[in-house]
Amino acid sequence: QIQLVESGGGLVQAGGSLKLSCAASGRSAGGFNMGWFRQAPGKEREFVAAISWGGGSTDYADSVKGRFTISRDNAKNTLYMQIDSLKPEDTAVYYCAAKPRHSSLRGKYNYWGQGTQVTVSS
Repeated sequence: QIQLVESGGGLVQAGGSLKLSCAASGRSAGGFNMGWFRQAPGKEREFVAAISWGGGSTDYADSVKGRFTISRDNAKNTLYMQIDSLKPEDTAVYYCAAKPRHSSLRGKYNYWGQGTQVTVSS
């Protein structure tokens, strides 16, 4: 129903910035809310940020507020995550996810991308 492909990860020094992208495709792509999650080695996957596909509502984990900004380009069916002031503890695989737009921004997501690696060095 919907396919997600992340890109934009890489190796960055602490204090630097990255912009992640998630390209969405498939039937009724505009009918989904979107989110970013991350998973560090040895830890469970955690919620990072979410946005309604129309862009009217956003939600962030407390640990990333003020540093991470989620956005979207409806014409391109693309989700973005601007990450500033990177810290070593931000190192993780970052996943794009989608769920029906009538559901809450937090909670269970139904569709997932393959992930993109972000590594932050000291």
